[in-house]
Amino acid sequence: MDFLKGNLLNMQKREIYLDNSATTKISDAALQKYIDVSKNIYGNPSSLHLMGYEAEKELKNARSVILDSLGAKDDTLVFTSCGSESNNLAIIGRALSKERYRKNGKIITTLGEHASVYSPIFKLREMGFNIAQIPTKGGQIDFDALSKELNEDVILVSMMMVNNETGALYDLKAVKELMTKKTKDAVLHADATQSYMKVKFTKASLGADMITVSSHKIEGPKGVGALIIDKNIIKQKGISALILGGGQEGGLRSGTENVPGIAAFGIAVRERISTLDRDIAHMESLRSYLIEKLNTPPVLSEISVTNPQMHAPHILNITLPGIKSETMLHHLSSLGIYVSSGSACSSNSHSHMSDALVAYGRSASEQDSSIRVSFSPQNTKEDVDMLTKGLISGLTRLKRKR
Repeated sequence: MDFLKGNLLNMQKREIYLDNSATTKISDAALQKYIDVSKNIYGNPSSLHLMGYEAEKELKNARSVILDSLGAKDDTLVFTSCGSESNNLAIIGRALSKERYRKNGKIITTLGEHASVYSPIFKLREMGFNIAQIPTKGGQIDFDALSKELNEDVILVSMMMVNNETGALYDLKAVKELMTKKTKDAVLHADATQSYMKVKFTKASLGADMITVSSHKIEGPKGVGALIIDKNIIKQKGISALILGGGQEGGLRSGTENVPGIAAFGIAVRERISTLDRDIAHMESLRSYLIEKLNTPPVLSEISVTNPQMHAPHILNITLPGIKSETMLHHLSSLGIYVSSGSACSSNSHSHMSDALVAYGRSASEQDSSIRVSFSPQNTKEDVDMLTKGLISGLTRLKRKR
């Protein structure tokens, strides 16, 4: 016990941040860019004078970097305030783009999507659109169910590429191939918030017509997101603006752009591209190391691991033996170890209309006892060691209190 107590005291000397799917710490280079642009390039990018031109150039540079990173340089990128806004623009903007879609338009998504996908879709259902949700048991899309739902009424299929709670990696390329065979007007929107700069892909390899990405998930600042839209959707006017006004962002998202945040987003992308292969391998090694540690009896082996066959390298969801996730979170937090009990965007909501763990196959009680560990390239094996020590102390102490 003295050994354990000594290790717990050591834990309190440093913070161990393992909630990177909620948000990442901004990198030094991105922060410096944000400060420099805020201080020195403060003009409105729509202004016609030199200061406006300099601000517009920052937007152009960041736009080019992000589009190039996805092999989509000929497509349109709309800067938004976050991934949630990008998802809403893709879903509602697509649904309302043509009058004929409002009569019998059908939208398909999966069970277990992020709230920023299922909430606008359910709002469209209230407006008369037809909605279908495809099962994702075991972290895999049910392609038989998808095939049955696809028909000529489908205008949009919106799915996440990586599930933000289970880490399941969905085969969206196969989804697009099936769509091409069975639909005419349908476009594929990929919420790539949890996969961008975590999994290697391009717009072509993914097969998506619209892609959502977010700055603060990749060590950029909060308050910036983007929606990449295929050039053919733009030509066909297949998406409508949700925010109207001065016509910024090609008329698809009015309002003065967040130039410092966007410029810093571009820097974060540049940084992550340069080390992407190494970062992916490092995060995957940490995930595997944690799974290995969790197989250690007697205490840790009581924890159940959610481990999809196809998964992202940075997310691992674990289920505790009869202990509420919130209780364990408080225990770990007291030791300076930060994990989560699921999506940060749903933590303030008591109504989970679409739960990823239940969709995966976990029971309601298991869902209430699960925590998510999510890595960044900055995490180390020592962080995993400290986490497992914290879990051991928590399980030992909290089980006695039951």
